[in-house]
Amino acid sequence: MERIWKDQLYQEFARIGKCLSSPKRLELLDLLSQGPKSVDQLAKITGMSVANVSQHLQTLHESRLVRSHKQGNFVIYGLAELSVADFMVSLHRLGEKQLVEVQKLKSDILLNHVSMEPIALEELLERMHRGEVVLLDVRPKDEYATGHIPGAISIPMEELEKHLASLPADKEIVAYCRGPYCLMSAQAVEYLKSKGIKASRLEEGVHEWKRFVDSTTSNKEII
Repeated sequence: MERIWKDQLYQEFARIGKCLSSPKRLELLDLLSQGPKSVDQLAKITGMSVANVSQHLQTLHESRLVRSHKQGNFVIYGLAELSVADFMVSLHRLGEKQLVEVQKLKSDILLNHVSMEPIALEELLERMHRGEVVLLDVRPKDEYATGHIPGAISIPMEELEKHLASLPADKEIVAYCRGPYCLMSAQAVEYLKSKGIKASRLEEGVHEWKRFVDSTTSNKEII
């Protein structure tokens, strides 16, 4: 009886494993971790057809990783639970730790941009507290509205040139976007540096920041 129970249990876990075997579905989960989006929005960001996005979302829905609702003529998808976003962060970290290919791909893509050393989260929070830096969220405004690092100001990448004059000239600008594999922050830093503005990139995104804060709080409670 115990053997049957375990077989059934791991068969259910395998449903999620099978669902996550698609690179495109992993990308969709990463995007939805930033906030709810329509099928059309996801198709535009990923370069997939609406039909393909819908098919992948249906598979994710069947595995109960996403949920949907109607908003006018659009179907809006979001993560079923915040724990799905936590899982994606863990997957990223495990991939970087265990797969040399991931590390190399990450290094290669950043070499196409101005050489930049990312600022550490702990250092960022300390310097923000001292008023030394301005944290810039370059994601779309709807993602900023869904959730952002406290103290960050929202200037989407495509609006950066228009709002350049509003940035303080006496402080360093730290840009962040959707996390380690989002290049909008690297592009923002490259552009700001070309204009003579001191800038650096925060590699982490909102969910990585939340994990950092939670771990810091837990460690203090233990002490």
